[in-house]
Amino acid sequence: MRTWLAAAAVNGALAVALGAFAAHGLKATIAPGALVWFETGARYHMYHALALGLSALAMQGEAVRAARWSAWAFAAGIVLFSGSLYLLALTAQHWFVFVTPLGGIAFLAGWIMLAVAASRIKTP
Repeated sequence: MRTWLAAAAVNGALAVALGAFAAHGLKATIAPGALVWFETGARYHMYHALALGLSALAMQGEAVRAARWSAWAFAAGIVLFSGSLYLLALTAQHWFVFVTPLGGIAFLAGWIMLAVAASRIKTP
């Protein structure tokens, strides 16, 4: 649980840093459309850093396994979805658009597994 919570915190910090980089460092150097891709990557990066934290907090009792799968799916989604958008914006290599949907699928899987984990948490 601690490792995943730390991963969530690091990813949250990365999302803020990359968003600031886009707003202040990239604005004058890349095309407006590319900037939108980068900002979309940063936004989804932040959403799923928070989701990763929720997965970490759900790692208890019978929910551990599903919550761990959820965390892995969110981490994979961040790399595939946000990472592909960052690279697309920075390199204009359009083949990255074929990777982005795989990240979206990973995000969906993460949310589904988080719901499964939530259903297994025993409340007092």
